[in-house]
Amino acid sequence: MALLLAAAMVSHAQQDQNRPPESIPDAPSATRPSQPLPMPAPSSAPPDAAPATSGKRSSPAPPSGNADQVAPADTPATTTPPPSSAVKTVGAGKETAYPLNTRDEIYTLKRIVSFVTVPVTVKSGRGVPVDGLLPGDFEVFEDGAKQKLTYFTSDPFFISAAVIFDVGMSDEALRRVQQTFPALLGAFSAYDQVSIYTYSDAVTRVADFSAVNQNLTEALDQLKRVSGRNNGVPVTSGPMASGPTVNGLPVGGTPPPVATPPKESHVLNDAILRAARDLSKQDRTRRKLIFIISTGRELGSVASYTDTLRVLLSNEIAVYGVATGASALPVYNKLSKLHIPRLGYDNLLPKYAAATGGEVFTEFSARAIDTAYAEAMRDARNQYTLGYLTKAPQTDTYRNVDVVVDIPNLVVHAKYGYYPLPPQRPALP
Repeated sequence: MALLLAAAMVSHAQQDQNRPPESIPDAPSATRPSQPLPMPAPSSAPPDAAPATSGKRSSPAPPSGNADQVAPADTPATTTPPPSSAVKTVGAGKETAYPLNTRDEIYTLKRIVSFVTVPVTVKSGRGVPVDGLLPGDFEVFEDGAKQKLTYFTSDPFFISAAVIFDVGMSDEALRRVQQTFPALLGAFSAYDQVSIYTYSDAVTRVADFSAVNQNLTEALDQLKRVSGRNNGVPVTSGPMASGPTVNGLPVGGTPPPVATPPKESHVLNDAILRAARDLSKQDRTRRKLIFIISTGRELGSVASYTDTLRVLLSNEIAVYGVATGASALPVYNKLSKLHIPRLGYDNLLPKYAAATGGEVFTEFSARAIDTAYAEAMRDARNQYTLGYLTKAPQTDTYRNVDVVVDIPNLVVHAKYGYYPLPPQRPALP
């Protein structure tokens, strides 16, 4: 029994020596491509079974006593597949060159330039807003041709407003306006965007566009410390116009100074143009308007009325105003329509408001100005909005717009016309 056990152990040791060593894969290398894993050794099949890939029958296995004469089974040669032609090797110390974005790959926003929107305010003869009108109650004409309405809504809009204060009016009138600042902020909603400007000899932006918050309140508090003009006669001679004198001669023997009164300016056009350019950058889904508290006088602006109006109409901006000071007096209001060359305009607010579809409220007292704030914002927010597709060619020429309501005894406030957007440039090849 011991002899048989010893013979079995010797035979098992000889089989372990004749078995080929197992192939262990190498670790990944940075300089040599990874090699495929070794193929598994073919399993021994029974003598009566034929392989599926060969047409010949395999010979029977030799007896175990001749195990040292058995040759290892032939295995197919493993070769590394060629690299893909789409893969390119980058040299050492170089970067992968990514193609730059072309014009076609850049996301662009498109707008139909032939679509025209016309905000409309309808009031009764007593100045009360008229609600409940339908699309069939309106007719829109462009250059005399009737247009087909493709859009109509009476929903309110959020507002982006540029508020402009004339600090060149008389000090008494400016004090009345400064008392109305709380009512002005109360006329806007929490979702509106408001900016503040002042003008006299020059234009200044006091606060940028933001919601009605503490920043706007602080900006208006600073304006309360601003003084208006002294409308007295300028002192250019007499004892109050010069320094100390002895026997009619100035002290020190210097010649008497010549006092020149300062030149008065009211750059209303420049202020509206500055605000209109800033408004053009605001969201187009908001209703844009310029709200002016001024006497309406224009004198000394670099920008002309025509150029300023073109910017307003091109960006769909309406002008609302509160005419105060001397412009609120009935007699002066009629005389202000007379224009004397080289002496400026006494009140341009009605002209701007009528051309852009806005309104002007002529108020003198502080309480009346408070009411005008609320009425102006109510009318601007709750307008009817009409839209149509124009058939006119894409040019930058001015086009007249006329809105008619088929109900008698109603007053319609709408812009007189518009400047279309310039034609789009052809796409680059």
